Formats: sequence, C-alpha cells, structure tokens
Amino acid sequence: MELPGSLAVITGATEGIGRATAFALGRAGARVAMCARTAANVDATVRALRAEGIDAIGMPCDVSDPECVTAFADFVGRERGTPRIVVNNAGIGRFKPLSDLSLEDWDRTMSVNVRSLYLVTRAFLEGMLGEGTGTIVNIASLAGKNGVEGGTAYCASKHAVLGFSKSLMLEVRKRGLRVVAICPGSVATTFAEKGERVSLLTIER
Repeated sequence: MELPGSLAVITGATEGIGRATAFALGRAGARVAMCARTAANVDATVRALRAEGIDAIGMPCDVSDPECVTAFADFVGRERGTPRIVVNNAGIGRFKPLSDLSLEDWDRTMSVNVRSLYLVTRAFLEGMLGEGTGTIVNIASLAGKNGVEGGTAYCASKHAVLGFSKSLMLEVRKRGLRVVAICPGSVATTFAEKGERVSLLTIER
C-alpha cells in the first residue's frame, strides 16, 4: 500500500486505537480525515496531528446516524477527495449478564458497532470502486471469534464485523479493493478505563 499522499478516513479517531492509527498513518505520509462524536475532542486531535505536520481534517459525527455519515462523507469529498483507506474503528461495549442487558444497551451496541460499519463503508465504497484501488480496515476483536461472559451484545456485534468483512471482501476483491478485519485483544485505552471492556487475555489462551 502506498501511504505517502494517500487519504485515510478513520472513525472513532480521538481515543485509543483510532487515535493511534491516525498518528501512525499520518507519520507514514498519509493525509488523515477523521471523525468522532465529540466536537472538542475532534478539534483537539486535528490540532495535535497538524502540530506534527500531518495533513488532517475532522468533524464530529455519530457514525450510527445516516445523515451524519452522509454529511461526513460529503465533507471529506469536498475537502480532500476519495479515500484510499477507510478504517472503521468506532465502537462501544456494554458488558452485563443478559438478564441485566436492556434493549437500549443491545440496540446501541449494534448501532455503533454494526450499523455504522454499513453506513460508513457504503458512503465511501462507490468512490473507491471507481478508483479501482483501496483498503477497508474493520476493527473487530478477539470477542468476534469467541464468547465472553457478560458480553452477549459486544461479542455478537464483533462476530457481525467479521462476517461483514469476509462477505464484502468477496464482493470487491476483483475490483481492486482489499478488506481487512483486525482482531485486537485487550488494549489499554479509555474504552477499558470506563469499564466498558473486559479482559480478553483468557481468550488468547
């Protein structure tokens, strides 16, 4: 993959894996277009990227909202053009026994972790297919290959990420696009600090 000058779109890019990805790609020469839910965090991250000489833009976006995603895609297209890389990183986790898991908990997890995957990918896919090249990276989890006690919603959503990724890969690989799903284990991020993630170290064994 040629990174220098390539445009990388990253969701959930103000914390944790998303933020680290934005800096890693930017330091390798990619231009960065990012989003996250909180405007102040987006602004701060864009400033930090630019302070390192990275070409970066961003806007607040709830990636589970179709209108927000359309607005973000329009913003990226207007300001920087068609991405070569899309990183679907935004995600949440609600860890409770199923008997304590509300329908709101379930729906919110699926909305952010799965619905957003469809919305963001579809928003940029046509342009990338038109270019005939590009990579879509979906951040899944080891929980997408296993079960976790108290993780029915989260594990189900990450299994869905893997199924989505494998199926999309079969659709687009002959048209020059790659689809990659990454399955991290436990990562020290604010996601974990907020108690929204359980240790996956036992899964790795």
